Amino acid sequence: MSIQGTVHSVETFGTLDGPGVRYVLFLQGCSLRCRFCHNPDTWTMKGKNVTDSERVVKDILSYRSFITKGGVTLSGGEPLMQPAFALDIIQRCKGEGLHTALDTSGSVPLELAKEVIDEVDLVLLDIKSLDDKQCFSLTGMGNSNTLATLEYCESIGKKVWLRHVLVPGWTLDKARLESLATYLKGFSCIELVELLPYHSMGQYKWEQLKLDYTLKGVEEPNVKDLAMAQEVFEKEGLKVLMSGIARKKETKVG
Repeated sequence: MSIQGTVHSVETFGTLDGPGVRYVLFLQGCSLRCRFCHNPDTWTMKGKNVTDSERVVKDILSYRSFITKGGVTLSGGEPLMQPAFALDIIQRCKGEGLHTALDTSGSVPLELAKEVIDEVDLVLLDIKSLDDKQCFSLTGMGNSNTLATLEYCESIGKKVWLRHVLVPGWTLDKARLESLATYLKGFSCIELVELLPYHSMGQYKWEQLKLDYTLKGVEEPNVKDLAMAQEVFEKEGLKVLMSGIARKKETKVG
């Protein structure tokens, strides 16, 4: 039986959300309100593109020749806000022999997320801040669910690419980064730490939605700061990828 859900957009030639060339499906809905979010239009579930898992996978398969060596990534928003929809898409894709990845902040309680995490091949987990108070200030929610998600991935041997946004004046701080690196080195499930330099490319969306962009004026990290951040994690024996900020234009569905 096909499961109904809401989709924001798709990216049919994604190279930034998991290994290889990927079909990236952005789902609607997110409980976080990150100050640096570049897709605030994904927060709400209302008035968006309603579809079903069978139709989604049919479209995915039309790009099979391009993504065979890559796969499919569910992103958002927060894809775990629609766990049944996400799970059915992942199961259908795996049934077709496609690699699957889940891009999540881990903000959804583990009891709602376990089935999806169990099924997916790779979890791209975004820790906003290891400091619970700072995490709340940055996102409107603490980090307990995220850390529980990482611990669960460790317990079941699920492959994780750990993501962390470097925001000047917030998370781009040597002491905070050292604390995070020390914490992460204890997890054997983490294959890669992906550092994401802050950018304001989504600020215009905040303005269109008449939202207050509180990081206005914050400059993007410089080369020296990025080198420092990378060195902190590498010193703890972690494999690091400094991600680029460019993203191909998303395609609206419907």
